[in-house]
Amino acid sequence: MSVSSDVHPDPTHEAGLSREQAARLLAECGPNTLAPPAVISLWSRVSAQLRDPLIIVLLAAVALTVATADYADAIIISVVVLFNTTVGVVQEVRADNAVAALSAMTAPTARVRRDGTEQEVASADVVPGDVLMLGEGDIVPADATLRQAAALLVDESTLTGESVPADKDVHGTDPDTARLRAGTVVVRGRAVATVTATGAHSALGVIAASLHPRQQLTPLQKRLAGLGKVLALVTVGLCLLVLGLGLLRGQSLELMAVTAISLVVAAVPESLPAVVTLGLALGARRMAARNAVVRRLSAVETLGSVTVLATDKTGTLTEGRMLLERVWTPLGTVTVSGTGYEPVGEFLHAGLPPTPALADAVREVLVTGALCNDASLVPPAEAATPWAALGDPTEAALLTGAAKAGCAREGLLRDRPRVGEVPFDSLRKRMTTLHSTAGGAIDICLKGAPEAVLEPSLLDEEPEVLKRAREEAAALSAEGYRVLAVAAGSHTALPDPAEKSESGLRLLGLAAISDPPKAAAEATVLACRSAGITSVLITGDHPATARAIAVRVGILRRDEAEQPGLVVTGQELAAGQIPDLTAVRVFARTSPQQKLDIVGAWQARGEVTAMTGDGVNDGPALRQADIGVAMGRRGTEVARQAADLVLADDELTSVVAAVEEGRRVYANIRRFLLYALAGGAAEILIMLLGPLFGLVLPLRAGQILWINLLTHGLTGVAMGAEPSSPDAMHRPPRRPRQHVLGGGLWQRVLRLSILVTAVCLGASLWVRHTGGPWQTVLFLSLLAAQLGVALGLRERVLTRRNLSLPVAVLTAAALGVAAVYVPFLAHLLGTSALSWPDIGIAAAAGLIAFIAARTECSRSPEGRG
Repeated sequence: MSVSSDVHPDPTHEAGLSREQAARLLAECGPNTLAPPAVISLWSRVSAQLRDPLIIVLLAAVALTVATADYADAIIISVVVLFNTTVGVVQEVRADNAVAALSAMTAPTARVRRDGTEQEVASADVVPGDVLMLGEGDIVPADATLRQAAALLVDESTLTGESVPADKDVHGTDPDTARLRAGTVVVRGRAVATVTATGAHSALGVIAASLHPRQQLTPLQKRLAGLGKVLALVTVGLCLLVLGLGLLRGQSLELMAVTAISLVVAAVPESLPAVVTLGLALGARRMAARNAVVRRLSAVETLGSVTVLATDKTGTLTEGRMLLERVWTPLGTVTVSGTGYEPVGEFLHAGLPPTPALADAVREVLVTGALCNDASLVPPAEAATPWAALGDPTEAALLTGAAKAGCAREGLLRDRPRVGEVPFDSLRKRMTTLHSTAGGAIDICLKGAPEAVLEPSLLDEEPEVLKRAREEAAALSAEGYRVLAVAAGSHTALPDPAEKSESGLRLLGLAAISDPPKAAAEATVLACRSAGITSVLITGDHPATARAIAVRVGILRRDEAEQPGLVVTGQELAAGQIPDLTAVRVFARTSPQQKLDIVGAWQARGEVTAMTGDGVNDGPALRQADIGVAMGRRGTEVARQAADLVLADDELTSVVAAVEEGRRVYANIRRFLLYALAGGAAEILIMLLGPLFGLVLPLRAGQILWINLLTHGLTGVAMGAEPSSPDAMHRPPRRPRQHVLGGGLWQRVLRLSILVTAVCLGASLWVRHTGGPWQTVLFLSLLAAQLGVALGLRERVLTRRNLSLPVAVLTAAALGVAAVYVPFLAHLLGTSALSWPDIGIAAAAGLIAFIAARTECSRSPEGRG
């Protein structure tokens, strides 16, 4: 974008760098890009999957089966390991590719002055010392110092979290007003600046460099790691006991070794990694369908563990678009409805249409605000896209308000073209435009900060009117609004200079503008509260604005808004005035380091934290949190790379959906553990107790492995796709330190395993008493009992959701019967044909186990999960 003739670079920088100087500096300083994320090799991904404790147990079982020449079992176990590893790696790679497709943070090109001419170069080639030429809509490619500026307004929300653009001026009293930072956006005006820092040395690069890879395990990984160690020790111990007892009874070492290994495989829920992976993959797929990209599969389950949701404000809870919501005039106040920049809405006074006099007064405020304006509205290019704005978002909000009143800026300017102006700057805090009329007069339109406009030197108003206006402006500011005062006047001739027009004006009113909450924000916060999740607002915005938004979306109740200690600022945090950060619900004017401290304080209390954000300033906190959630549309590349979950539609409702998905996954894992551990424990108990009742070798190794294959493999994996409980989001989150078998689950495992053991041993003893093939009956009874438990643990037995589970149960049952009646399988497994009464006994065992499982579900405080 070329620079207007009213902006001239400093004469000492007129020529800019030479081509040779730029090349030398580029070689010395490196390209103006952020360090790319470390590429994770395929082997590293595979290695991470194989380090799972349960996979390690399975790999040991593979080694033992190979050592005993039991190659068939080794192949079966290896297939499970291969399946789990492949699914996990593929999902991670696909997620990284999806996030890479969202990357569009920095400007692809920049305009610089080199060798005395303006040139367009790749932003990566910008070097320190370059003279930048910036205009409206440009992304600042590097840190820079202003040399010249005209009405410059810069959106720094990606770095500071401040929703209102910052005024920039070479002559400002604050040195920061003359500094530009990489990644910020020029929303109004023009400027010439000299680059001071690029790439990793820029403000954006410094924050990006602080994002170290997360090392901590997720809650699920911690629980399963502990469970895997316990299962490994207990299982190996019990199986050595079976081996020893068998040898004492005179069984051969080879037979008992194979049997012991078979029991290891049976007792370890080797399908658990597959169940976990399938559940997470299904959750990731559901999230992808709702415009969310899961960067790590475990992030889905981690959200299910979340107890604290720390959220950014601008663009997350709010629309990220300024909206005119109230207009005050000396005759009264009206509220303005509508969303975004779409020029559709109503004007209401006390819930009714305003009187003609009030309507005219409001219209005059809006017409003046539209004339004293440099922004423009952009209609949607397609039906599904929203209205957009070019220029200062606050000015765009005024344009939208005027258009709602039927006063489009283009038509106003045709009737009253601009003939002069006094631009806005950070010292004056006001803007004045002059317009010629058909009658030859000059209309004066002025708007600005109330403290800069509501002065007797500018306005010819009674002191009482100015006092009322100041009180109203203070009240609106306290509610979180950005308030503009609007005034107008008329001259018979064009004042020279234009500043002489700023006196003797008439106060028209006040415009209250805000970045309003998203339509679903309040419902989202309410859903979090219903699910037992504490919501915390962390923003770089003004405390009054943060408080107002927190009240509107429900983070704070209205009676809590002024309660001490619930709303604090970064300055108070820096001064050490807040002893307990977890008692605060709204943090305003926070720095990136303070966001880290806030998240860390909750984690130190044992809470599982989720952090949402979109700016560079959010990056470190996103990385620190147990799960980081970045916005995909307006989010920066730094935020997306730091996050575990990227919301492509920027809607916080997707986080709530992910929490539900996480709870579903965890409930299914616990359901599977109850099913698998009860079955595995029953098999070990049968092998231990059977000889006491005269059943010398209750089950053969092949029979154990066949049962294990049909129950843990086919049926167990299908359990991972079970739908969530209807009341999943109406229960508090599980305690972060709760063991995966906590909450009474291990007691339920014990009761079910004892019942299945008793039923199956009873069935086999009865058949042995009648002279029938008791081992085959025991084999089928144990299979039927485990399949009965699988169906009994469902939320709703007859639901049509997840038909794969009943299909898997029927298939497993059919293969179990095939093991008895197909000659090849019967010979391989050592089974015998059964009579109908014997089959009925095995089926009865399955029915009893089904009823017992339903009973256990009714006792569980967390439902079927």
